[in-house]
Amino acid sequence: MPHQISQEVRQCIENCLDCYSICQETLTHCLELGGKHATPQHIRLLQDCSEICQTSAGFMLRTSNFHPKTCATCAEICEQCANECERMAEGDELMRRCAEMCHRCAESCRSMAMATV
Repeated sequence: MPHQISQEVRQCIENCLDCYSICQETLTHCLELGGKHATPQHIRLLQDCSEICQTSAGFMLRTSNFHPKTCATCAEICEQCANECERMAEGDELMRRCAEMCHRCAESCRSMAMATV
């Protein structure tokens, strides 16, 4: 019987891929802004968030037995990234959107961390 991916898992995959995308976009934006936006710590956090989101999506797409672990890590990193982007937003629309997407991804990944394949 072919595997079926539930709607909840599909939504989490979509959130992860959207978060990957906006973190990549925000990373470039922050490098262009410079200053506090381009500190090594902030750039690494955006890279970490982007990479774990892409990895978590892949694990869920192939119904890996390890996806709850990657999703748990993803939720933790996304939450930190969201908080940092919120702190730096100061009227910056892209930073605000990045924070919102990271919060959304963290929430859905927390649910997946509790799930079984």
